[in-house]
Amino acid sequence: MKKIIILLIFILITQVSFGQFFGQIPVPVKYNEANVVDPEYGITMYEKLSFYTGGDSVRNDKKGYACQGWVEDLYETGTAVHKGFYEDGHLKVYKNFYSNGTIERSFKLVDFKRCNLQLFYSDGKLKSDITYFDGSPQIWTDYYQNGQIEYAEENSKSMEYLIMRKSYAEDGKPQEIFEMTDPKKKIYSKKEYYESGKIKAEGPMKYSAANIDYQKEGIWKEYDESGIASQHKWVNGAEVKD
Repeated sequence: MKKIIILLIFILITQVSFGQFFGQIPVPVKYNEANVVDPEYGITMYEKLSFYTGGDSVRNDKKGYACQGWVEDLYETGTAVHKGFYEDGHLKVYKNFYSNGTIERSFKLVDFKRCNLQLFYSDGKLKSDITYFDGSPQIWTDYYQNGQIEYAEENSKSMEYLIMRKSYAEDGKPQEIFEMTDPKKKIYSKKEYYESGKIKAEGPMKYSAANIDYQKEGIWKEYDESGIASQHKWVNGAEVKD
C-alpha cells in the first residue's frame, strides 16, 4: 500500500512539473462552422500564429503558457477544424478541415528558409499552392475548381523582381502572359489577350531597379479583334512619337 501511495505522489508531481514547464495540455476548443469558414477565403484565423507566413501572434493555453506540441480544435459537431504542432505558441505544422472532414489547408516547413501552404476547395480539389521563401510568397499558383490554372507567379529568391506571371480564364484561354526572356538584362516578354483568346497586345518590357517597376521597351504590337496590328515604339516606359 505504501508503494502505491508513493507511486501516485510521483505521478502527480511529474504531471505538475510537466504542466509548469510545457503549459497545460490544451482541451480542444469547439467552434461554430459559420464563425470559422469564410465562403471566399476559408479558415484564416490561424494564419496570425505562423511567423513563416507573416503572422505575429502567439497562442496561449488556459493557464497563460505558450502552447507546446500538438493542439486540436473541433467543430461543435465534434469533427476536427484544426490540428497543429506549436512551439512557443507559434505554428510549425498544421492542417485545417472543413466540417465534412476534407482538408481545407495544409502548412509545412520545407527547410530553414522555405515553407509550403496548400489550400483546397470543400470537395478536396487543390485551390492554391504557395511556396514561401524567407517569409514572402516566392512561387504561387491558384486553380479554378475545374483544375485549370487561374494564376501563376514566380519571384526571384531576393523577391526583388518577377520571373514570370500568368493568368488564364476558367476555360484555359490566356489572359496575360509575362515571362523573363533575358535574366541578365531583366528583359521580359508580355502578351495580353481578349476574352476570346485572341492576342490583344505584345512586346518587350524591362525591369527598372531604380523605379522598382516594369517598363515597356522596344517595339510593341497592338491588335484589334480581327487581328489587324499597329506598331508603337517605347523607350524607358514612354512611347516615342514619330
